[in-house]
This record gives sequence, structure tokens and C-alpha cells, in this order.
Amino acid sequence: MGIMGRKVFISFDFEGLAGITSWNDVSKESSDYKRQTMLVQLYAFLEGLRDCDVLLVDSHASGDNIPWEITNEFENVQLISGGIRKYYMMYGIDDSFDFVVFFGYHAGVGSLEANMDHTYSSSSIHNIWINGMPMNEALINAAFAGLYNVPIACMVGDDKVVQQTKLYIPNAFYLSTKQSIARHSAVMKPMPIVLKELRDLSTKLSKSSKEVFDVFGFEKHVEMIVEFSDTIRADLVSSMPLVERMDGRKVRIVHDDYKVIFEALLAMTYICAGAKVLL
Repeated sequence: MGIMGRKVFISFDFEGLAGITSWNDVSKESSDYKRQTMLVQLYAFLEGLRDCDVLLVDSHASGDNIPWEITNEFENVQLISGGIRKYYMMYGIDDSFDFVVFFGYHAGVGSLEANMDHTYSSSSIHNIWINGMPMNEALINAAFAGLYNVPIACMVGDDKVVQQTKLYIPNAFYLSTKQSIARHSAVMKPMPIVLKELRDLSTKLSKSSKEVFDVFGFEKHVEMIVEFSDTIRADLVSSMPLVERMDGRKVRIVHDDYKVIFEALLAMTYICAGAKVLL
């Protein structure tokens, strides 16, 4: 895939999109799975990026939500599909990209009146703090992009994740797809309005310069505290190198290299997935 215009990294998630309110909406195993609801929004956004070189990273659940056939319509898009993969939601990022887009993102765990609030694991993680800041997936992933000096240019998600992220990354473009009013409830805009907003946003993005956006990162030493949903998950994670047990459900890790922190969080998530057989 040759460089055409801007080189854009899109990290895709599902819960923050319009028309989505429940886990059944975003689960391939459910008869209520709303792939078409997702695709119509993704297509609208990609319309404005036809002059760009796009890496689209399917990062929801097992990473197999976006059909490869999408590239019949968008030859400028390379799709990363499937999991488990290194760096998961941020696989493939490097310093050649002009900017990062977070598409379909949701609010962090414990957020008030937020649709399907969670941070990396809805079943295992009760809280995450990095350098004392409560985390959502956007901030965690933005700091990983920052390791490669790639700015966050655009966030598409529900109003709660927009509010959270804008506090720390004010210069990005933001689009609220819906107004979340509870864990499984939201006020939805009419579809034609959402699709027009997505096309207009991506068209604007395709003409923007990397320099107008901010690179996000954490000051060294980087301290991450993770509070799990129960003690057995903390028991398992405490066997990881560099991890310190704080109390029944909390662990702590400190390192100068944020990549170590990021990979530790992914490892914790994978370990906790295995905890389900022990409960």
C-alpha cells in the first residue's frame, strides 16, 4: 500500500458507536449483533479518508468484527484482524503515521451514566490509575502512540468518553455519536445526521496537518495501579515480574519505560481471562 496523502492509524472499538447500548449489540455470538449498524458508520468515516493511507486495526473483542470485504470499497485501507496480537489495540503503530484516530471508543470503568463503561476488561478490572489519573482506553492507548511521537487527532465515541479525553487531549477533533444516560441506555441522534457528521469530520481530518495536534504521554516514573474485581485475579497477576501487591484487589507496577507498563496491562488482562476457570 503506497503513501497517498496523510498516513492514518485507526484503532477501532464498538461500544462507543451510535445505535449501540448493550453487550448483545457488540457480540458476534448474539442474534442481536449489530455489525451493519457499525459498518454504516465506519463506511461514512472512511469516505472522507479516500486520499489517505489508512491502517484500520480491529480492536474489539477478538478483533474479527470488520469484514475483509470492506477493502473492496476502500483500496487505501489495510485491515488488521484477529487476536491475540502484540500491542492489541495499537498493533502496527510506528513513527511513520501522521496521526491516530480512536473510532467507536467508550468511557472508562466506573464512569457515571456511561454506556458499557470498562477499561480493557469489563469482567476483571474495577479501576486503573496511571500517575494518579483515572484511566480510559483512549488515554492508555494515546500514551502508547506518544512513544512514537504520533499525535491523537480524532476521537469518535459517546459523549462521556469525549468529555474524559478532551480534558487531557484538548486539540483533537471530537465527535459524540450519542448521549449516554446509563450503562445500557443512550439518547440517539438520527442516523443521517450521524453519518453526515462522520463524513464531514474525516474530510476535515484528511486536510489537517500533524503539527496542529498534541502528542500525549506520562511523566517518568510511570506508576500504574490496577484494582481488580476480586482477589483471585490479584493473586494471579501478583506472580508477574515487577508487580507489587497493595491489598486484596490492587497491584502496582512502576517503570521508566511506558511500553513496559502498557505490555504489563495487556498481560494482566490475558491472565485474568484465564481466571474464569478458577472462580
